[in-house]
Amino acid sequence: MSTVISQRDLRNNSGDIMRALDQGQEFIITRNGVPVGELRPVRRQFVGRAALAAAIAGAPPIDARRFRDDVDAILDEDVEPRS
Repeated sequence: MSTVISQRDLRNNSGDIMRALDQGQEFIITRNGVPVGELRPVRRQFVGRAALAAAIAGAPPIDARRFRDDVDAILDEDVEPRS
């Protein structure tokens, strides 16, 4: 459940709010009583080697030359030095 706080509370109590975020608390920020945004902790999830290998086990092989050509076509960058 999110805690509703004002823009002023966010400004004046940012240290306390950051500590609460570290603990997993979420906030809804209001301006003049109107919700304008959400503040929530970043959800980081570690994916182990075995899980990654299982996830990509059925993936098709990558043709390195074709991949590079596709990237070059999109980015259109010259590898030659400019100076």
